[in-house]
Amino acid sequence: MIAGSRNRVQRLLAVVVAWFRNVGEQLGHVWRRSLQLRVVVSTLTLSLIVITILGVVLTGQITDRLLDAKINAAVEEMTRARNTVQATLTGVHDSSTQLARLEDARRALTGGGGSQSGGAAGSYDSALAMVGDSQAELTAGPIQEIPPELRHFVQERQVSYQFATVSDPNGYRGSALIIGSPAADIPTLEIYLVFPLTAEQRSLGLMRGTMLIGGIVLLVLLAAITALVTRQVVLPIRSAARIASRFADGRLKERMLVRGEDDMARLAMSFNEMAESLSNQITQLEEFGNLQRRFTSDVSHELRTPLTTVRMAADLIHGSSDDLDPALARSAELLVNELDRFEGLLNDLLEISRHDAGVAELQVESLDVRMCARAAVSTVRHLAKESGVELVVDMPEEPLVAEVDPRRVERVLRNLLANAIDHSEGKPVLMRMRGDADANAVAIVVRDQGVGLRPGEEKLVFNRFWRSDPSRMRRSGGTGLGLSISVEDANLHEGKLEAWGEIGIGASFRLTLPLVRGRKLGLSPLPLEPPKVRGAVVAEQPAIEAPPADADGAGAETATFVEFESTTAAPDSEPDAAASGPNGERPAPDSDTPDDSVLADPGDGKP
Repeated sequence: MIAGSRNRVQRLLAVVVAWFRNVGEQLGHVWRRSLQLRVVVSTLTLSLIVITILGVVLTGQITDRLLDAKINAAVEEMTRARNTVQATLTGVHDSSTQLARLEDARRALTGGGGSQSGGAAGSYDSALAMVGDSQAELTAGPIQEIPPELRHFVQERQVSYQFATVSDPNGYRGSALIIGSPAADIPTLEIYLVFPLTAEQRSLGLMRGTMLIGGIVLLVLLAAITALVTRQVVLPIRSAARIASRFADGRLKERMLVRGEDDMARLAMSFNEMAESLSNQITQLEEFGNLQRRFTSDVSHELRTPLTTVRMAADLIHGSSDDLDPALARSAELLVNELDRFEGLLNDLLEISRHDAGVAELQVESLDVRMCARAAVSTVRHLAKESGVELVVDMPEEPLVAEVDPRRVERVLRNLLANAIDHSEGKPVLMRMRGDADANAVAIVVRDQGVGLRPGEEKLVFNRFWRSDPSRMRRSGGTGLGLSISVEDANLHEGKLEAWGEIGIGASFRLTLPLVRGRKLGLSPLPLEPPKVRGAVVAEQPAIEAPPADADGAGAETATFVEFESTTAAPDSEPDAAASGPNGERPAPDSDTPDDSVLADPGDGKP
């Protein structure tokens, strides 16, 4: 029972805390977004502080003035009362007569039979005390209301006053001014006048109420004035922000309304001038870009006809190179090679112009992505053989079916492999593929162990015609547009192409594509960076199968291409390219040949 009640209380507290947290978050959001609200609240806060300080100071001064006036009037009233009492008691020595005379003197002060009398200081009550001939104290009036401290000063022959809380038979209980004075002619006579502070408290209460109401009205007026003033400043700023947002969305004709000649009007004019200048520059850049794309496309198309003619002539000459002088035959071979590169450059220029114009289209097919990878490897195999680079391909055993454009995906992989071979410095190149149906992603990583990339160059590699080392010789005959076209093809698939590199370790490129178009692309199944332990890259590879033979049965190329599936456990070591046999055979998987750090990657065996 107690536990159930405690749980209900805890749930209720949790609901209340959540409500207050939600309200606080909403208020904080409004506070951060509204300049006008911050100005109004800041103004009201500062005004409230000033009004409070001013009210406290004024209240203190008015209270002091009222009390000073009350004290001065009470002193004057005491002088008259003292004379009256002394005249009544002078010459009386009998105790009974003295007591009667005390009562007569008090009645004389109160003006008759009433208990209070009035004067310049207001109504008051009186109390008298003296020592009779029998050494007994004789009193008249509410002498018990007089504080002992005050009586002590009066008995010391001093005129004194004190503020105290008193009560009288009429029902009043509150603060009062009590003034006491000794008699000049009668040594033991003490005269006390009690002045209630009712009028002063009423005046102070009225003054405080008036100041409170005036302060509230003043705060409301200040809030309204501040809101009105800030509105005149905030509205142009909001208008500028709204128009700037529309301008950023491409509505280049948006302008601010100019009213008057004040600072806000000058701001609007300056904003409009800036918008006009930006609009003109954007228009000029668009026209220049269109002209550049049109020029690239036109030149590429116009060069195709003479290129075709030159190509035919070069092929004819190269076909008869056996009958030519060795120098002429070499020239014919160089001419054909450069024509191949020139033709590739034209094709790349046409392709990049299509991407710039936004007319590039995907020819989507649902197929096994491994086919694209094998086609790309087959295309660059001769480059790997010429460079003495070993290609290691790690693909799942099961098909990876995705909705892609096979021509574009093959071109991306071909560019990545050719780039890796160019920069591998004769060391192995790894291409690994994994898929993840839950993440709707297929990833292909191409990794080399070449020169690597400097910090920041992983973004520059996708720029057109960018080269990390301009003096470096290209082995693949690339045009400098391959990676630029590749990243455009990846974006066209709603995927992404990323790069990583480190000097002395190598570079890694990861292509991540969605398995099903239109669905959200999740996390990539493969890491971009290789794992490191104690500063060294750790290799973990699946078991290597027998290398495929060529159609003619020759095994000359098997030393530069190894393909294996990701279904078996990773061995402790991997043979490198130098351990190949004289006919290009790879050692057995259980060989003790040390592995190469370029193959570093966790072999998760994920299909």
